[in-house]
Amino acid sequence: MVKTQTKILIVDDEELNLEILGEYLEDSDYELAFARDGQEAIDTLNAKPHDFDAVLLDWMMPKLSGIEVLKQMKAHPDLMHIPVILQTAAASKQDIVKGLHAGAYYYLPKPFAEDILKTIVASAIRDRKRHQLLCKEIENKTEALTLLKSCCFQFRTLTDVKKLSAFLARMCPAPEKTIMGLSELMINSIEHGNLEINYEEKSALHKEGRWKEEVEKRLQDPQFKERSAEIQCTKDNERITFRITDQGPGFSWDQYLDIAPNRAFDTHGRGIAIAKAVSFNEIEYLGCGNEVVATVYTNQ
Repeated sequence: MVKTQTKILIVDDEELNLEILGEYLEDSDYELAFARDGQEAIDTLNAKPHDFDAVLLDWMMPKLSGIEVLKQMKAHPDLMHIPVILQTAAASKQDIVKGLHAGAYYYLPKPFAEDILKTIVASAIRDRKRHQLLCKEIENKTEALTLLKSCCFQFRTLTDVKKLSAFLARMCPAPEKTIMGLSELMINSIEHGNLEINYEEKSALHKEGRWKEEVEKRLQDPQFKERSAEIQCTKDNERITFRITDQGPGFSWDQYLDIAPNRAFDTHGRGIAIAKAVSFNEIEYLGCGNEVVATVYTNQ
């Protein structure tokens, strides 16, 4: 039976919080499941690891804390890619860094605000669905690509990124891990590079649900329509190197290599950091930021 509805597991030891979260999300066309402590959450996930698209997880709980649940999920091959939204009133820099190191890239502050909850959940679900679609694209590519030693492609659009990232990820030992980071870096070269959509503009576009529309609009704008990006790939016995270059003015890349605590609650801005943490062994931005080199070791 094919799963058609997006399913979210909500985990909290406070009954009132479960009721509030359930009420806020009940009209969002999600199927909701509930767990009242960390152990019940991990048991539910282990029983049906392919059922859930996101987990809304309280930090402080009996039996198993949210961090402990998160660590178990990241160690499970079928649960590791499910986005976890960590809900917490503990918003100190130290706590957020601890959560980030455990693999929590989405945060929901307590007390809950309905609009923020829905936006964060939608962001996590969007990333989950994109990863699933990219992994399906991988299945359609030929095994012969593992024999490729070097190649070079130009790309302009989000559709180009989808096709190329699935194609090129097949060069790597774990394509399902590489593909998301590769896609993120290539999209970044289009939106923040060639199309010059800055962080604040993207925040507003996400809030209005117009990000993709704005990308398509700028792709046709005479100011940007002649710009393209390029990805060069080389492979030897030890590593696979992807060099991505765009024709934009660059950006302040250094602040995005890790998720800063002051941006942890934003709806975007985590793509490069996730690529660094999950998809590649090394990431290096060069010059003004319109060139990035990402490396995967082949002997892993």
